[in-house]
Amino acid sequence: MSASVFVTRAIPEAGFAVLRAAGLTLEVGQEDPDLPLDDAALVAGVRRHPVLLCQLTDRVGRDVLAANPALLGVAQMAVGFDNIDIEAARALGIPVGTTPGVLTEATADLTLALLLAVARRVVEGHRYVERGNWKAWGPQLLLGSGVGPAPDGAKKTLGIVGFGRIGAAVARRALGFGMRVVAWTRTPARVASVPGVEHADLDALLRTSDFVSLHVPRNEETHRLIDAARLASMKPGAYLINTARGTVVDESALVEALAAGHLRGAGLDVFEAEPEVHPGLLGNDRVVLLPHLGSATREVRDRMAVMAAENAVAFARGEPCPHPLG
Repeated sequence: MSASVFVTRAIPEAGFAVLRAAGLTLEVGQEDPDLPLDDAALVAGVRRHPVLLCQLTDRVGRDVLAANPALLGVAQMAVGFDNIDIEAARALGIPVGTTPGVLTEATADLTLALLLAVARRVVEGHRYVERGNWKAWGPQLLLGSGVGPAPDGAKKTLGIVGFGRIGAAVARRALGFGMRVVAWTRTPARVASVPGVEHADLDALLRTSDFVSLHVPRNEETHRLIDAARLASMKPGAYLINTARGTVVDESALVEALAAGHLRGAGLDVFEAEPEVHPGLLGNDRVVLLPHLGSATREVRDRMAVMAAENAVAFARGEPCPHPLG
């Protein structure tokens, strides 16, 4: 089989340039970068090519991996890999490469953007102006919640659930805003990597934080980690921010907590059944919704495409993967 790569859907040109420079033959399954490839087309593409370059939205199960006995490797243009059956890949001897570390700062930026947007009612204010509702400045118009220190010096508390690279980057930004930052992680020693951050158990964090930001991976332990009981335990009037994975939050329970007024707002970049969104979140002025934009900067997506392409080239040449699965 000739050296060729099946790219499930169009990636930034920077990645294609790496593949072409290596002399690889390319087939793109879906030319529209905003539309996912269906399962049947994915299997068919893998059968035709010895290297797969895929996205987080592609379901790469055992059936896909076993579709081509000559499959040399899977290069995923993402940091996460919960869409890939890693156990099957290992059993079949198929290496998997990802793009680790590249989206940390961009996702941390977006987390703070969501936090500020929902706290200061930015999107609601934009709509208010756009619809022609603004008649004059008013002393009680669209009052939101402060993020930095209050006039009396009191600090708002940000609770960070999960303290890997992104959680730590969010903490550094929040400290710059003058917030008190507490973090929960299964590896408490990590918290010391950012001076000024306090470690707390999850229950205490939820009970005392004005803002809770989620940064845990998707797995069985974190599935609906923030459920009805934990939402109820959060500080009344708090805000929930999620740029991790949608499955970490019980969306129906979140809708109920917002409707009851227990939570003041939420900023969400991810959802339980993407691209579907719970109808109770739509049209809610106290919620800011984004279409999974955590890594969506030109610089980051270009770098991700290049890293994925570098992995694909290495697989095609039988060389060690430069950016292997952790």
